[in-house]
Formats: sequence, C-alpha cells, structure tokens
Amino acid sequence: MEFSLRRPLIIGFTALGLMGTSHAIDMSDAAIIERIQPVGNVYLSSDAPVVEIALGPRSGDAVYGNFCAACHTSGVMGAPKMKDEADWAPRLAQGMDLLSEHAINGYNAMPAKGSCMDCSDDEIIAAINYMIEGIK
Repeated sequence: MEFSLRRPLIIGFTALGLMGTSHAIDMSDAAIIERIQPVGNVYLSSDAPVVEIALGPRSGDAVYGNFCAACHTSGVMGAPKMKDEADWAPRLAQGMDLLSEHAINGYNAMPAKGSCMDCSDDEIIAAINYMIEGIK
C-alpha cells in the first residue's frame, strides 16, 4: 500500500477550520460584550472641555463662490452676471433695499438667499456688494 499525505492533510485542515469557527461564534457574555463595544466615546460637558471656534460672518466672495456663482457667472435663467453693468443697472436703479429684499426672500427663479439657508442677511448683502463691486 502506498502512503499518501492527502488524507492526513485534509483531516488536519478540516480540524483547524472547525476550531477557528468555534472561536468565531463564541456566544459567551464576555465575547458578546466585547463585540458590541462602541467605536468611539461621548464626552459630556463635565468630562472634557469644549473648544468653541468663533467663525464670524463669511465674506461676500466666499458666499458668492459657494452659492451664487452657479447662476451669476453665466446668467442662468436671467440671473444678472457678476460685475456686468448692463445686467445690474435696472436692478440697482430700483434701489439697494429692494435688491436686498429680493435676494433674501427670493424673486422669480432665484430661491430665497440663493439657497444658502444658513447665510445671514448681512452675508447675502455682502455677496451682492461683491457681485456689483465697481459698477456705478
């Protein structure tokens, strides 16, 4: 009879596989508690100091770049293009108060605050001033 390593190898690998499986499905209380531990921790105000960052208002350039540029660069749906005197003249003739009101509350195709819902009124006005800078 010829000796073959095939049968002992199959038996050995099967035994190793079964031992690993039994370890992976350990249902003891300690093993379950270890598996369901949270990834991070929560600090209550009494546990750790909170560092607050004062951001302050965004500049007109920042508001324009993040929210206004999509429409006011190319003039989508009649939006006055940035620093284009012909586009802005009729709007400026109606006064800055009305222009600000339309920008803040929305007008025609423009949504309120140009879709910047967390912008303050002053930030919207700063964006208008940035877009009309240099226009008389």
